Amino acid sequence: MTVFRRPGAAVVTLLFLVTGAAFLTQVVPYRQILDSQRQVSSARAELAALEEDNEVLAADIAALETDEEVEKLAREKLGYVQPGETAYVVLGPPEEETRPQSQTDDLVIPEERTWVDMLWDFVTGADLDS
Repeated sequence: MTVFRRPGAAVVTLLFLVTGAAFLTQVVPYRQILDSQRQVSSARAELAALEEDNEVLAADIAALETDEEVEKLAREKLGYVQPGETAYVVLGPPEEETRPQSQTDDLVIPEERTWVDMLWDFVTGADLDS
């Protein structure tokens, strides 16, 4: 029969192992729940944007069924004029040439982060945002 010299050390070690195992088994599901919530909110935002686009397109379709809108589009897009009208084209000033940006403008310097910050982001799921 083996007798522990320090039963308190064995109990503390076992307590740390059980606490660590409980922590690890809870982090992964928690991260999955956070990721699922982000996906749901992202899908809802996309759905709202698509529904808004559908409303705009439905209004465009309804407008195209009127003669006034068809005439307006023919004048704007195709340059049609009624008999007896004179068409004028007004040109804007020439655009200046834009200088290309240097390569250093696009350089992004990553911020310095400690391992504690990275661990906290992992636990809270903040690292899933990027």
